[in-house]
Amino acid sequence: MISIKTPREIELLRVAGEIVGDTHKYLIPFIKPGITTKELDDLAHKYIISRGATPSFKGYEGYPGSICTSVNEEVVHGIPGHRKLRDGDIISIDIGACYKGYHGDSAWTYTVGQVDKEILELMQHTEESLFAGLSVVKEGAHIGDIGYAVSEVAKKYHLGVVKELVGHGVGSHLHEMPDVPNYGKQGTGPVLKAGMVIAVEPMLNLGTPNIYILDDDWTIITADDKPSAHFEHTILVTKDGYEILTKR
Repeated sequence: MISIKTPREIELLRVAGEIVGDTHKYLIPFIKPGITTKELDDLAHKYIISRGATPSFKGYEGYPGSICTSVNEEVVHGIPGHRKLRDGDIISIDIGACYKGYHGDSAWTYTVGQVDKEILELMQHTEESLFAGLSVVKEGAHIGDIGYAVSEVAKKYHLGVVKELVGHGVGSHLHEMPDVPNYGKQGTGPVLKAGMVIAVEPMLNLGTPNIYILDDDWTIITADDKPSAHFEHTILVTKDGYEILTKR
């Protein structure tokens, strides 16, 4: 069932989203060669706690980290550890925060030092696809409209669209209905209504759209080991458009 959030719920979701966006901003100065993904995880954990929230991902279905740190060919769900970031890497950091029972969720891909032009373009075009998907959001639009807009940008730049992983509703649970795929047909799928809160999160690959999961049962990587980028915002659907709850 797709829920319409009450005014009180929306205010709590705004606070949760603000904490997530601020955590991203807090981490940016630390994203540089030599830092480990576990150090980034520790920094994020302490910051989220300092804001009166808890990390949404910690312990979620057994996930061991407070954030997801996915480097280069890792698409999503990379587990923080002893890996040191190197010059030329990219890292997708997915952050969730729970405030008084309500969640914010946002991922962003960052450069580490100097990055090759084609990888920079992958990031730029994936971010472009996110905002293309958001641009069609308003009451009366369809979920399929979002996926279509995302995939049209991917098609324009010959990028692989990950189909097995999708956006989702957000509320008192981290993942709620509806699913929000990054592909689709216009005018299909659930109808958006004011008061819905959803996460839109394109994951685009420089090569094949195919993916597989590593033996840790979490980390998902591209089948051809080419880089992947991930950009996500949690948004509130309004009568005339949308409000980003996870502003950076």
